[in-house]
Amino acid sequence: MSKSLPYSMKDVHYDNAKFRQRSFVKVITQSLLTSNAKHDCLSCSTGKFLALLMIFGLACLMFTHKSTPHSVSQGQAEGIKVNKEVKGISDGGGRFQRFWRKPPRLPPQLPPDEKGSIDNLPHELQKLNTDSKWVDRQQRVQKAFIHAWSGYKMYAMGYDELMPLSQRGVDGLGGLGATVVDALDTALIMGADEVVSEAGLWIETHLSDRISKKGQVNLFETTIRVLGGLLSAYHLSGGEQGTNLTHKGPKPTVYLETARNLADRLLLAFTSSPTSIPFSDVVLHDPSAHRAPDGLSSTAEVSTVQLEFNYLSTVSGDPRYSIEAMKVLEHLKDLPKVEGLVPIYISPDSGEFSGENIRLGSRGDSYYEYLIKVWLQQGRNRDSNFTYLYDMYEEAMKGVRHLLVQKSIPNGLVFVGELPYGPKGSFSPKMDHLVCFLPGTLALGATKGLTKEKAMKENLLKFEDLENLKLAEDLAKTCFEMYSVTSTGLAPEIAYFHTEEYSEHGLDGGNKNSKFVNDIIIKHADRHNLLRPETVESLFILYRITEDPKYQEWGWQIFEAFEKYTKVDSGGYSSLEDVTVLPPRRRDKMETFFLGETLKYFYLLFGDRSVIPLDKYVFNTEAHPLPIKGS
Repeated sequence: MSKSLPYSMKDVHYDNAKFRQRSFVKVITQSLLTSNAKHDCLSCSTGKFLALLMIFGLACLMFTHKSTPHSVSQGQAEGIKVNKEVKGISDGGGRFQRFWRKPPRLPPQLPPDEKGSIDNLPHELQKLNTDSKWVDRQQRVQKAFIHAWSGYKMYAMGYDELMPLSQRGVDGLGGLGATVVDALDTALIMGADEVVSEAGLWIETHLSDRISKKGQVNLFETTIRVLGGLLSAYHLSGGEQGTNLTHKGPKPTVYLETARNLADRLLLAFTSSPTSIPFSDVVLHDPSAHRAPDGLSSTAEVSTVQLEFNYLSTVSGDPRYSIEAMKVLEHLKDLPKVEGLVPIYISPDSGEFSGENIRLGSRGDSYYEYLIKVWLQQGRNRDSNFTYLYDMYEEAMKGVRHLLVQKSIPNGLVFVGELPYGPKGSFSPKMDHLVCFLPGTLALGATKGLTKEKAMKENLLKFEDLENLKLAEDLAKTCFEMYSVTSTGLAPEIAYFHTEEYSEHGLDGGNKNSKFVNDIIIKHADRHNLLRPETVESLFILYRITEDPKYQEWGWQIFEAFEKYTKVDSGGYSSLEDVTVLPPRRRDKMETFFLGETLKYFYLLFGDRSVIPLDKYVFNTEAHPLPIKGS
């Protein structure tokens, strides 16, 4: 026979509501009514009277026991109450234990919504830790920028570039203080107020005088670095009610007036040419324009000034700048091409392409970049007068996929090669680091600056867009491996790829642990690193568009390699002679684009995606952000 349970089965099926405290009177009454003395006590009037008297007395005692003075604080009152209750139980345990039964203690139960928030806590903490990590890394980039600027300011202020090992400055870009102007909008974006003040003061005090007295400058380099930098600084400091990122530095009109002063002289490159193709160089103090020594202009150079001149016309109200610059693209529209691809040289005298060399590296790269970016700048309107730019871009990207894209062996890295002798000549598996702009441009052209998720939800992606986006991600992987395959973790200026038709032995990057050590060939003459930005630029754009954090992680690896091997203790960063050996020999040069582009893209890659959003800004080829019309 089974033993009886020590508790009722009713007690098993309980919930919180069943254990609300019963009134004291009910406890006493129930105890009396169920005691063995029940019949005897209630059989006479005296017993009834005594029972009622006992109940009344105990009730009065309990009410008195629970009362607390009103003069004490709530915390003190709670403490007194607890102490009295404990004391009362201790003193009267023998008397009241029979009557007073407390409900069993239950584990606390949370409402369903609170329980869900607790379950999500690990995810929230993980997100908080991740955000904190990238904030810290972004601050590391800002410190690197300050270190680069401090070296330049100390040893080369007012010169175009710093030679950090020699601790002196050099003018290689016409003597307009290119590093000052290139770095200014980076400082504005980073909130580096001291740098903004120093750079702004130098521009206000010296640059206009330099423009009126200096000699020969290159149209392309001066436009993208100096003119583009001034215009971006104008907008970011609050010009035309733009984004006022700081209260430091001169008034925005200083930047605009200086930009107009420069652009008026640069216009001579267009107006002096017998065709719509501008001359390559301008003498500022004459002023006058001149052909390059061989008489030719680079296709990329003549087609990579339109963003800057268009924006200058917008903010100045003077249409001359845009009209002259856009004549170039309108002219190029009607020239014969190879599946949308063009040779890298063009004659300003005949207006025709020269030679058959087709590549997306030097002298060809930014032609393709500005086709899509100028169209985006004008507001992405497919019904506008700029539709031909989008059509030219689409045709060119089809040509890239058909004629220039191949895979390496043995591991299948996707790369973009060259046609040095045109479409009928042999294919060269050579890819400049400059070509690493292309993944970002492809992604930008696919989603028009929107995230991939948003573009897909709104049914904005065509089949060609998806193809281009896939190619962008494949090429970004290749560009990253050009870094990780070397001993230093930094990319060479040029790489070749192992294919069925092309192979060279003994020319790997030095990192034997890389899976792709046999896919990438680095010749001795191509092993230098100039602190270039193109890969970081594409990682930034792809992260913004795909929201895939791997692009941030890849960028961090590259940044750490720059910090480890190119940082100069006395100030600044140095280019390297050979990225395949340790320790690498330094080249004693800090290019202006390291502050203007490379560090800016690192900072934006690691930061808030709402800063300089890609659907509201286009970056010129020197990473100076300019607003999209109507944004």
